[in-house]
Amino acid sequence: MFELDTPPVPYADPWLQPLSVRLAMLYQRKVRVAYFYEEPNNSTFRYRAYNMAQVLNGNQMGNVSASYFFLSDSERFGEIADAADVLVICRSRYCHQVSGLIAKFRARRKRVLFDVDDLVFDTDYAHLLVATLGLEVTQDGLWDDWFAMIARMGQTLKLCDGAITTNEYLAQKLANYSGLPVFVVPNFMNKEQLELAEKVFVEKQRTRFSGNGKVCLGYFSGSPSHRLDYAIVEPALAEVMAERPNVEVMVVGYIDHGPVMREFSHRISRQPFHDYVNLQRLLGTVEFNLMPLQSNAFTDCKSELKYFEAASVGTLSIASPSFTYRRAIRDGENGYLAKAHEWTGVILRALDRSEAYEAMAVEARCDALSKFGWQHQAEAILRALQLC
Repeated sequence: MFELDTPPVPYADPWLQPLSVRLAMLYQRKVRVAYFYEEPNNSTFRYRAYNMAQVLNGNQMGNVSASYFFLSDSERFGEIADAADVLVICRSRYCHQVSGLIAKFRARRKRVLFDVDDLVFDTDYAHLLVATLGLEVTQDGLWDDWFAMIARMGQTLKLCDGAITTNEYLAQKLANYSGLPVFVVPNFMNKEQLELAEKVFVEKQRTRFSGNGKVCLGYFSGSPSHRLDYAIVEPALAEVMAERPNVEVMVVGYIDHGPVMREFSHRISRQPFHDYVNLQRLLGTVEFNLMPLQSNAFTDCKSELKYFEAASVGTLSIASPSFTYRRAIRDGENGYLAKAHEWTGVILRALDRSEAYEAMAVEARCDALSKFGWQHQAEAILRALQLC
Protein backbone atom coordinates (compact mmCIF):
# COMPACT_ATOMS: atom_id res chain seq x y z
CA MET A 1 0.00 0.00 0.00
CA PHE A 2 1.21 3.51 -0.78
CA GLU A 3 1.32 5.92 2.15
CA LEU A 4 0.97 9.37 0.58
CA ASP A 5 2.10 12.72 1.92
CA THR A 6 -0.24 14.45 -0.52
CA PRO A 7 -3.11 15.69 1.70
CA PRO A 8 -6.81 15.64 0.86
CA VAL A 9 -8.06 18.86 -0.68
CA PRO A 10 -11.06 20.99 0.37
CA TYR A 11 -14.05 20.15 -1.79
CA ALA A 12 -17.37 21.73 -2.68
CA ASP A 13 -19.51 20.89 -5.72
CA PRO A 14 -18.27 23.42 -8.32
CA TRP A 15 -21.57 23.41 -10.23
CA LEU A 16 -23.68 24.75 -7.34
CA GLN A 17 -23.97 28.22 -8.84
CA PRO A 18 -26.96 30.55 -9.10
CA LEU A 19 -28.80 30.68 -12.41
CA SER A 20 -27.43 34.16 -13.12
CA VAL A 21 -23.87 32.81 -13.10
CA ARG A 22 -24.79 29.83 -15.29
CA LEU A 23 -26.56 32.09 -17.78
CA ALA A 24 -23.49 34.34 -17.89
CA MET A 25 -21.41 31.27 -18.78
CA LEU A 26 -23.73 30.57 -21.70
CA TYR A 27 -23.47 34.13 -23.07
CA GLN A 28 -19.65 34.17 -23.19
CA ARG A 29 -19.34 33.34 -26.89
CA LYS A 30 -21.22 33.53 -30.15
CA VAL A 31 -22.20 29.84 -30.41
CA ARG A 32 -23.89 28.49 -27.27
CA VAL A 33 -24.70 25.03 -25.96
CA ALA A 34 -27.17 24.40 -23.14
CA TYR A 35 -26.81 21.10 -21.28
CA PHE A 36 -29.82 19.95 -19.30
CA TYR A 37 -30.01 17.42 -16.46
CA GLU A 38 -32.89 16.96 -14.03
CA GLU A 39 -30.76 17.92 -11.03
CA PRO A 40 -26.98 17.98 -10.56
CA ASN A 41 -25.10 15.03 -9.10
CA ASN A 42 -21.58 13.65 -8.77
CA SER A 43 -21.97 10.98 -11.46
CA THR A 44 -23.79 11.29 -14.79
CA PHE A 45 -24.30 15.05 -14.57
CA ARG A 46 -20.62 15.60 -13.83
CA TYR A 47 -19.39 13.47 -16.72
CA ARG A 48 -21.99 14.32 -19.34
CA ALA A 49 -22.76 18.00 -18.66
CA TYR A 50 -20.35 19.70 -16.25
CA ASN A 51 -17.21 18.22 -17.84
CA MET A 52 -18.48 18.96 -21.35
CA ALA A 53 -19.09 22.61 -20.49
CA GLN A 54 -15.66 22.83 -18.86
CA VAL A 55 -13.99 21.67 -22.06
CA LEU A 56 -15.96 23.97 -24.36
CA ASN A 57 -15.46 27.02 -22.14
CA GLY A 58 -11.78 26.22 -21.71
CA ASN A 59 -11.12 25.85 -25.44
CA GLN A 60 -9.28 29.10 -26.14
CA MET A 61 -9.31 28.56 -29.90
CA GLY A 62 -13.08 28.05 -30.11
CA ASN A 63 -16.13 30.27 -30.38
CA VAL A 64 -18.42 27.96 -28.41
CA SER A 65 -19.55 28.50 -24.82
CA ALA A 66 -21.68 26.18 -22.71
CA SER A 67 -23.59 25.99 -19.46
CA TYR A 68 -25.94 23.62 -17.64
CA PHE A 69 -29.49 23.90 -16.42
CA PHE A 70 -31.94 21.92 -14.33
CA LEU A 71 -35.65 21.37 -13.71
CA SER A 72 -35.41 24.02 -11.00
CA ASP A 73 -34.69 26.56 -13.76
CA SER A 74 -37.96 25.82 -15.60
CA GLU A 75 -39.36 29.34 -15.25
CA ARG A 76 -36.46 30.59 -17.39
CA PHE A 77 -36.58 27.90 -20.08
CA GLY A 78 -37.75 30.42 -22.66
CA GLU A 79 -34.74 32.64 -22.04
CA ILE A 80 -32.42 29.63 -22.26
CA ALA A 81 -33.99 28.61 -25.57
CA ASP A 82 -33.52 32.15 -26.91
CA ALA A 83 -29.87 32.22 -25.90
CA ALA A 84 -28.61 28.75 -26.82
CA ASP A 85 -28.07 27.31 -30.29
CA VAL A 86 -28.04 23.64 -29.25
CA LEU A 87 -29.76 21.80 -26.40
CA VAL A 88 -28.31 18.58 -25.00
CA ILE A 89 -30.73 16.65 -22.79
CA CYS A 90 -28.63 14.40 -20.54
CA ARG A 91 -30.27 11.16 -19.34
CA SER A 92 -33.53 12.83 -18.36
CA ARG A 93 -36.98 11.27 -18.00
CA TYR A 94 -39.88 12.57 -20.03
CA CYS A 95 -42.18 14.97 -18.20
CA HIS A 96 -44.15 18.09 -19.09
CA GLN A 97 -41.19 20.32 -18.22
CA VAL A 98 -38.68 18.37 -20.32
CA SER A 99 -41.17 18.20 -23.18
CA GLY A 100 -41.78 21.93 -22.87
CA LEU A 101 -38.06 22.72 -22.96
CA ILE A 102 -37.58 20.64 -26.10
CA ALA A 103 -40.63 22.28 -27.70
CA LYS A 104 -39.17 25.74 -27.07
CA PHE A 105 -35.96 24.82 -28.89
CA ARG A 106 -37.88 23.18 -31.73
CA ALA A 107 -40.11 26.25 -32.16
CA ARG A 108 -36.93 28.25 -32.66
CA ARG A 109 -35.61 25.66 -35.16
CA LYS A 110 -32.71 24.73 -32.93
CA ARG A 111 -31.07 21.30 -32.59
CA VAL A 112 -31.89 19.03 -29.66
CA LEU A 113 -29.66 16.07 -28.76
CA PHE A 114 -30.00 13.31 -26.17
CA ASP A 115 -26.95 12.20 -24.18
CA VAL A 116 -27.02 8.91 -22.27
CA ASP A 117 -24.35 6.81 -20.57
CA ASP A 118 -26.25 3.57 -19.85
CA LEU A 119 -28.65 1.12 -21.47
CA VAL A 120 -31.67 2.75 -19.82
CA PHE A 121 -33.87 3.81 -22.75
CA ASP A 122 -35.18 0.51 -24.17
CA THR A 123 -37.69 -1.47 -22.09
CA ASP A 124 -36.63 -4.68 -23.88
CA TYR A 125 -33.64 -4.58 -21.51
CA ALA A 126 -35.57 -3.81 -18.32
CA HIS A 127 -35.41 -7.38 -16.97
CA LEU A 128 -31.67 -7.60 -17.72
CA LEU A 129 -31.03 -4.33 -15.93
CA VAL A 130 -33.00 -5.39 -12.84
CA ALA A 131 -31.22 -8.77 -12.75
CA THR A 132 -27.76 -7.22 -13.16
CA LEU A 133 -28.40 -4.79 -10.31
CA GLY A 134 -29.53 -7.68 -8.11
CA LEU A 135 -32.84 -6.05 -7.23
CA GLU A 136 -35.61 -7.91 -5.41
CA VAL A 137 -38.02 -8.76 -8.23
CA THR A 138 -40.96 -9.43 -5.89
CA GLN A 139 -40.76 -5.97 -4.34
CA ASP A 140 -44.03 -4.03 -4.67
CA GLY A 141 -43.84 -1.48 -7.46
CA LEU A 142 -40.40 -2.52 -8.71
CA TRP A 143 -41.50 -3.34 -12.26
CA ASP A 144 -43.73 -0.27 -12.46
CA ASP A 145 -40.84 1.95 -11.35
CA TRP A 146 -38.22 0.53 -13.70
CA PHE A 147 -40.45 0.24 -16.76
CA ALA A 148 -41.66 3.79 -16.16
CA MET A 149 -38.14 5.18 -15.79
CA ILE A 150 -36.79 3.42 -18.88
CA ALA A 151 -39.84 4.23 -21.02
CA ARG A 152 -39.66 7.90 -20.02
CA MET A 153 -35.98 8.00 -21.02
CA GLY A 154 -36.87 6.43 -24.34
CA GLN A 155 -39.63 8.95 -24.94
CA THR A 156 -37.27 11.87 -24.32
CA LEU A 157 -34.80 10.30 -26.75
CA LYS A 158 -37.50 10.03 -29.44
CA LEU A 159 -38.11 13.79 -29.25
CA CYS A 160 -34.50 14.57 -30.16
CA ASP A 161 -32.60 15.01 -33.43
CA GLY A 162 -29.64 12.83 -32.51
CA ALA A 163 -27.85 11.15 -29.64
CA ILE A 164 -24.48 11.19 -27.91
CA THR A 165 -23.06 8.39 -25.78
CA THR A 166 -19.89 7.01 -24.24
CA ASN A 167 -18.78 4.08 -26.44
CA GLU A 168 -19.43 2.35 -29.75
CA TYR A 169 -21.32 -0.60 -28.25
CA LEU A 170 -23.90 1.61 -26.57
CA ALA A 171 -23.99 3.81 -29.67
CA GLN A 172 -25.16 0.85 -31.73
CA LYS A 173 -27.89 0.06 -29.19
CA LEU A 174 -29.04 3.69 -29.40
CA ALA A 175 -29.05 3.69 -33.19
CA ASN A 176 -30.96 0.40 -33.36
CA TYR A 177 -33.60 1.68 -30.96
CA SER A 178 -34.06 5.24 -32.17
CA GLY A 179 -32.95 5.32 -35.80
CA LEU A 180 -31.18 8.59 -34.99
CA PRO A 181 -27.58 9.56 -35.80
CA VAL A 182 -25.37 8.76 -32.80
CA PHE A 183 -21.99 10.23 -31.85
CA VAL A 184 -19.47 9.03 -29.27
CA VAL A 185 -17.86 11.30 -26.70
CA PRO A 186 -16.14 9.22 -24.00
CA ASN A 187 -16.36 9.91 -20.32
CA PHE A 188 -13.20 11.73 -19.27
CA MET A 189 -11.42 13.38 -16.35
CA ASN A 190 -11.81 17.08 -15.61
CA LYS A 191 -9.32 19.69 -14.45
CA GLU A 192 -9.89 19.22 -10.73
CA GLN A 193 -9.33 15.47 -10.89
CA LEU A 194 -6.16 15.75 -12.94
CA GLU A 195 -4.64 18.46 -10.75
CA LEU A 196 -4.73 16.18 -7.70
CA ALA A 197 -3.88 13.09 -9.76
CA GLU A 198 -0.70 14.80 -10.95
CA LYS A 199 0.45 15.41 -7.37
CA VAL A 200 -0.29 11.83 -6.34
CA PHE A 201 1.48 10.35 -9.35
CA VAL A 202 4.57 12.53 -8.95
CA GLU A 203 4.88 11.48 -5.31
CA LYS A 204 4.59 7.78 -6.19
CA GLN A 205 7.06 8.13 -9.05
CA ARG A 206 9.54 9.92 -6.81
CA THR A 207 9.57 6.92 -4.47
CA ARG A 208 9.73 4.49 -7.43
CA PHE A 209 6.35 3.10 -6.42
CA SER A 210 7.66 1.63 -3.17
CA GLY A 211 4.87 0.92 -0.69
CA ASN A 212 4.83 -0.02 2.97
CA GLY A 213 5.43 -3.75 2.37
CA LYS A 214 1.74 -4.59 2.11
CA VAL A 215 -0.05 -4.97 -1.22
CA CYS A 216 -3.54 -3.50 -1.26
CA LEU A 217 -6.31 -4.60 -3.62
CA GLY A 218 -9.01 -1.94 -3.84
CA TYR A 219 -12.66 -2.21 -4.79
CA PHE A 220 -14.30 1.16 -5.38
CA SER A 221 -18.09 1.17 -5.52
CA GLY A 222 -20.24 4.21 -6.18
CA SER A 223 -23.48 2.48 -5.20
CA PRO A 224 -24.85 -0.73 -3.63
CA SER A 225 -26.00 -1.86 -7.10
CA HIS A 226 -22.58 -3.44 -7.72
CA ARG A 227 -23.13 -6.20 -5.15
CA LEU A 228 -23.29 -8.97 -7.78
CA ASP A 229 -20.20 -7.60 -9.55
CA TYR A 230 -18.24 -7.70 -6.30
CA ALA A 231 -19.44 -11.27 -5.69
CA ILE A 232 -17.50 -12.33 -8.80
CA VAL A 233 -14.15 -11.41 -7.27
CA GLU A 234 -14.78 -12.10 -3.57
CA PRO A 235 -13.92 -15.86 -3.64
CA ALA A 236 -10.68 -15.02 -5.43
CA LEU A 237 -9.83 -12.42 -2.80
CA ALA A 238 -10.24 -15.02 -0.07
CA GLU A 239 -7.99 -17.47 -1.92
CA VAL A 240 -5.32 -14.86 -2.55
CA MET A 241 -5.36 -13.62 1.03
CA ALA A 242 -5.05 -17.19 2.32
CA GLU A 243 -1.98 -17.71 0.15
CA ARG A 244 -0.36 -14.28 0.47
CA PRO A 245 -0.22 -12.87 4.04
CA ASN A 246 1.03 -9.48 2.80
CA VAL A 247 -2.16 -8.82 0.79
CA GLU A 248 -4.83 -6.49 2.14
CA VAL A 249 -8.17 -5.39 0.73
CA MET A 250 -9.76 -1.95 0.76
CA VAL A 251 -13.47 -1.62 0.00
CA VAL A 252 -14.77 1.86 -0.74
CA GLY A 253 -18.46 2.69 -0.80
CA TYR A 254 -21.49 0.60 -0.01
CA ILE A 255 -20.54 -3.05 -0.54
CA ASP A 256 -20.81 -5.61 2.29
CA HIS A 257 -18.61 -8.70 2.52
CA GLY A 258 -19.87 -12.26 2.44
CA PRO A 259 -18.98 -15.01 4.95
CA VAL A 260 -15.97 -16.13 2.91
CA MET A 261 -14.09 -12.98 3.99
CA ARG A 262 -14.76 -13.17 7.74
CA GLU A 263 -11.46 -14.79 8.68
CA PHE A 264 -9.60 -11.96 6.93
CA SER A 265 -11.53 -9.11 8.51
CA HIS A 266 -8.37 -7.79 10.22
CA ARG A 267 -6.82 -7.31 6.77
CA ILE A 268 -9.81 -5.53 5.24
CA SER A 269 -10.26 -1.78 5.51
CA ARG A 270 -13.41 0.14 4.66
CA GLN A 271 -13.65 3.67 3.39
CA PRO A 272 -16.80 5.76 2.96
CA PHE A 273 -17.96 7.23 -0.32
CA HIS A 274 -15.55 10.03 -1.36
CA ASP A 275 -16.06 13.12 -3.48
CA TYR A 276 -14.68 12.62 -6.96
CA VAL A 277 -11.56 14.76 -6.45
CA ASN A 278 -10.33 13.17 -3.23
CA LEU A 279 -11.23 9.77 -4.63
CA GLN A 280 -8.18 10.25 -6.88
CA ARG A 281 -5.97 10.37 -3.80
CA LEU A 282 -7.58 7.27 -2.33
CA LEU A 283 -7.16 5.41 -5.64
CA GLY A 284 -3.48 6.31 -5.48
CA THR A 285 -2.96 4.45 -2.19
CA VAL A 286 -3.74 0.97 -3.56
CA GLU A 287 -1.59 -1.16 -5.87
CA PHE A 288 -4.47 -2.71 -7.79
CA ASN A 289 -7.94 -1.43 -8.64
CA LEU A 290 -10.37 -4.35 -9.08
CA MET A 291 -13.11 -3.96 -11.70
CA PRO A 292 -15.23 -7.15 -11.88
CA LEU A 293 -18.35 -7.00 -14.04
CA GLN A 294 -21.02 -9.48 -14.98
CA SER A 295 -20.94 -10.33 -18.67
CA ASN A 296 -24.01 -9.07 -20.51
CA ALA A 297 -25.30 -6.32 -22.80
CA PHE A 298 -25.95 -3.95 -19.89
CA THR A 299 -22.40 -4.11 -18.50
CA ASP A 300 -20.88 -3.94 -21.99
CA CYS A 301 -22.42 -0.47 -22.21
CA LYS A 302 -20.43 0.77 -19.20
CA SER A 303 -17.62 3.25 -19.81
CA GLU A 304 -13.90 3.02 -19.02
CA LEU A 305 -14.01 5.52 -16.15
CA LYS A 306 -12.83 3.20 -13.38
CA TYR A 307 -9.80 2.29 -15.49
CA PHE A 308 -8.68 5.78 -16.44
CA GLU A 309 -9.27 7.37 -13.05
CA ALA A 310 -7.04 4.75 -11.41
CA ALA A 311 -4.46 4.94 -14.20
CA SER A 312 -4.15 8.72 -13.80
CA VAL A 313 -2.65 8.21 -10.33
CA GLY A 314 -0.41 5.31 -11.36
CA THR A 315 -2.63 2.53 -10.03
CA LEU A 316 -3.04 -0.60 -12.15
CA SER A 317 -6.43 -2.17 -12.78
CA ILE A 318 -7.54 -5.78 -13.01
CA ALA A 319 -10.81 -5.94 -14.93
CA SER A 320 -13.40 -8.21 -16.41
CA PRO A 321 -13.11 -8.21 -20.22
CA SER A 322 -16.21 -6.13 -20.95
CA PHE A 323 -16.50 -4.27 -24.25
CA THR A 324 -14.82 -1.11 -23.01
CA TYR A 325 -12.32 -2.69 -20.61
CA ARG A 326 -10.88 -5.08 -23.18
CA ARG A 327 -10.46 -2.17 -25.57
CA ALA A 328 -8.79 0.04 -22.95
CA ILE A 329 -6.59 -2.53 -21.21
CA ARG A 330 -3.77 -4.40 -22.93
CA ASP A 331 -3.25 -7.36 -20.64
CA GLY A 332 0.19 -7.30 -19.03
CA GLU A 333 1.06 -3.89 -20.51
CA ASN A 334 -1.18 -1.28 -18.85
CA GLY A 335 -3.30 -3.53 -16.65
CA TYR A 336 -4.78 -7.03 -16.49
CA LEU A 337 -7.93 -8.74 -17.75
CA ALA A 338 -9.64 -11.58 -15.89
CA LYS A 339 -12.62 -13.70 -16.90
CA ALA A 340 -14.91 -14.84 -14.10
CA HIS A 341 -13.01 -18.09 -13.47
CA GLU A 342 -9.57 -16.46 -13.80
CA TRP A 343 -9.54 -13.91 -11.00
CA THR A 344 -7.38 -15.84 -8.55
CA GLY A 345 -4.77 -16.69 -11.17
CA VAL A 346 -4.67 -13.21 -12.65
CA ILE A 347 -4.32 -11.49 -9.27
CA LEU A 348 -1.47 -13.83 -8.35
CA ARG A 349 0.20 -13.21 -11.71
CA ALA A 350 -0.04 -9.47 -11.16
CA LEU A 351 1.42 -9.80 -7.66
CA ASP A 352 4.31 -11.87 -8.98
CA ARG A 353 5.22 -9.29 -11.63
CA SER A 354 6.16 -6.55 -9.17
CA GLU A 355 9.26 -5.73 -11.22
CA ALA A 356 6.99 -4.65 -14.09
CA TYR A 357 4.71 -2.49 -11.95
CA GLU A 358 6.38 0.89 -12.41
CA ALA A 359 6.66 0.65 -16.18
CA MET A 360 3.08 -0.56 -16.48
CA ALA A 361 1.81 2.23 -14.22
CA VAL A 362 3.59 4.86 -16.31
CA GLU A 363 2.17 3.33 -19.49
CA ALA A 364 -1.36 3.25 -18.04
CA ARG A 365 -1.17 6.89 -16.99
CA CYS A 366 0.13 8.03 -20.39
CA ASP A 367 -2.66 6.09 -22.09
CA ALA A 368 -5.34 7.48 -19.77
CA LEU A 369 -4.24 11.09 -20.12
CA SER A 370 -3.97 10.96 -23.90
CA LYS A 371 -7.41 9.38 -24.38
CA PHE A 372 -9.42 10.51 -21.36
CA GLY A 373 -7.98 13.85 -20.25
CA TRP A 374 -10.24 16.89 -20.61
CA GLN A 375 -7.60 18.63 -22.76
CA HIS A 376 -8.15 16.19 -25.64
CA GLN A 377 -11.95 16.13 -25.90
CA ALA A 378 -12.92 19.37 -27.64
CA GLU A 379 -12.88 17.95 -31.18
CA ALA A 380 -15.07 14.95 -30.28
CA ILE A 381 -17.54 17.17 -28.40
CA LEU A 382 -17.81 19.70 -31.24
CA ARG A 383 -18.25 16.91 -33.78
CA ALA A 384 -21.05 15.35 -31.71
CA LEU A 385 -22.73 18.75 -31.41
CA GLN A 386 -22.31 19.16 -35.19
CA LEU A 387 -20.46 22.43 -34.63
CA CYS A 388 -17.34 21.58 -36.61
